[in-house]
Amino acid sequence: MTAAAQQPDKRLKLLDATIKKNQGRRDALIEVLHRAQELYGYLDTPVLWHVARTLKQPPSRVFGVATFYHLFRLKPQGKHTCVVCLGTACFVKGAEKLIAAVERTAHVKPGQTTIDGEMSFVTARCIGACGIAPTVVFDAETCGQMTPDRLNERLKGWVGDGTR
Repeated sequence: MTAAAQQPDKRLKLLDATIKKNQGRRDALIEVLHRAQELYGYLDTPVLWHVARTLKQPPSRVFGVATFYHLFRLKPQGKHTCVVCLGTACFVKGAEKLIAAVERTAHVKPGQTTIDGEMSFVTARCIGACGIAPTVVFDAETCGQMTPDRLNERLKGWVGDGTR
């Protein structure tokens, strides 16, 4: 076993500090889960079990909260994120065509990450940018009046040439 493998995970200590700061209060669950995701990038099963044990909550409650809120991720995310809005305005103005374009170009379905880990593809119920529909968020940049061609152009650097 290497020396690095023997040392405790510093992220776990930071998570425990957040739990301690909240004095182990059961109503701190969402804050603790946000901190865990911030530290680990996503909420994996061992982290969720640790939170349940430490906050003295049933695992079903912790897993239920983690799966209910769409901001929590249970799988590692890609280096980049493409979010297609499915709100009413975006849907009416062609969000389905945008989803089909991402699926064709990146070879992933909503909720998946490319095999190389470069991009995660997600959909959102509404991002609140109805005036510029249809809307796609590339990493943290909101782009309106998106077309399949413009979307494919933006994805080129993230997913190669689309011939995989």
